[in-house]
Amino acid sequence: MLSILVGHSFFLRFDAKQFDRAKPYPPLATLQVAELLRRQGHEVALFDAMLAAGTQDFDRQLAAVQPRVVLLYEDNYNYLSKMCLAKMREAACTMVGSARRAGARVIVAGSDASDAPDIYLRAGADVALRGEGLDVLPALLRRLEAQPDLPGNGLLTALEQPVTLQRHEAAELEAPAAWDLVDIERYRSTWTAAHGYFSLNMAASKGCSFRCNWCAKPIWGQRYQQRSATAVATEMAELKARFAPGHVWFADDIFGFRSDWVQRFAAELDRLGGGIPFSIQTRADLMTEAMARALADAGCREAWIGAESGSQQVLDAMNKGTTVAEIHQARERLQAVGVRVGFFIQLGYLGEGLDELLQTRRLIEEARPDDIGVSVSYPLPGTRFHEQVKAQLGAKTHWDDSADLAMMFRGSFGSEVYRAVRDLLHAQVDLGRLDAPSRRRAGDEIQRRWARLIAELSPAAAVTP
Repeated sequence: MLSILVGHSFFLRFDAKQFDRAKPYPPLATLQVAELLRRQGHEVALFDAMLAAGTQDFDRQLAAVQPRVVLLYEDNYNYLSKMCLAKMREAACTMVGSARRAGARVIVAGSDASDAPDIYLRAGADVALRGEGLDVLPALLRRLEAQPDLPGNGLLTALEQPVTLQRHEAAELEAPAAWDLVDIERYRSTWTAAHGYFSLNMAASKGCSFRCNWCAKPIWGQRYQQRSATAVATEMAELKARFAPGHVWFADDIFGFRSDWVQRFAAELDRLGGGIPFSIQTRADLMTEAMARALADAGCREAWIGAESGSQQVLDAMNKGTTVAEIHQARERLQAVGVRVGFFIQLGYLGEGLDELLQTRRLIEEARPDDIGVSVSYPLPGTRFHEQVKAQLGAKTHWDDSADLAMMFRGSFGSEVYRAVRDLLHAQVDLGRLDAPSRRRAGDEIQRRWARLIAELSPAAAVTP
């Protein structure tokens, strides 16, 4: 048995935008690996960075626990962890250094460790796991357990230094989570104070089988692994009985995938006495009438669609596999059954000029989503998009935090233009929340702002980020 401190490095306080949103979720993948290790007989403690003040909190817990092993296992379900934000990388490396100075062996795993293992090895990590790592981690810990007298600054005798272990197919799809290690009441109070309700997170699947050019998949690769509808419904019922959240966020890249699965999920929830209202992420081309109805029957209250752009040319360049018509249709079908709709919009992709930006403006005006999230194209290693622009990348290869919205390659326009477009698109969505007189005044102001921006933009206005 080993004493293991399991943690992650996503500090909500290090991301001003997310801190202000006040919608923290426990690190689901981190909790799953913690429970896996407990069931293998290890003594496990958790460091949850999400609501921590900073790395000094990790240092205090490190001193209190005095673990033999520190495992920094990022939450693979958290899309912000997938983006490998620079502030979180810096925090992780600081924690690695603290753990090594305390005499612990250090293992790291996550999207950034998969993409850039050398950074973590230089910071002092003994091993960087590429991918999910759930199949190789137990064997690695058994080696540590069998050789407890290894020097603190050494590495496993059986392994060369530095070492990274490649991902194989993982068997842990129905992994339970160590919910008892989380300070649930602190999450509840944060949510309730800011929003008047409490939300928890779940995952019904892992991965995505689609091939968008910009989407990095260092953890699950090209696989889509779906849990059984019965298992997911049972877990929701257990969370409802244990913690009574008023809402659930499904962190899946694609929830449900097929309407028959969602129908079975709805039926199981009904058999178990009812579920919890929930939100999901999905694709426009999956939103048949049957899917929309099944989602509503299961308790879906909001669906976020990866719309990305109102330009078919841009969607095709992304290899998105959807059409603008499908985006409109998905919005209409979900609206018809009472499900709110959010659009994820991505600005600045290759080939997007002023005309394409205005087509995205038109999509928002005509489809009238209930909410939007706006980003700019973000080149991550391992993607076709990254290969296309890597020669243009400079010293800045990751955003500092989620509000950065900085162009890291040469797009049609600079970062400030895309930030202005983001603000205008959000203002357009906000019109729907205003009374008629206010809506007219705000709408006129939005039109004036667009007119000024359009007048400034021309081929000559393209700038280096």
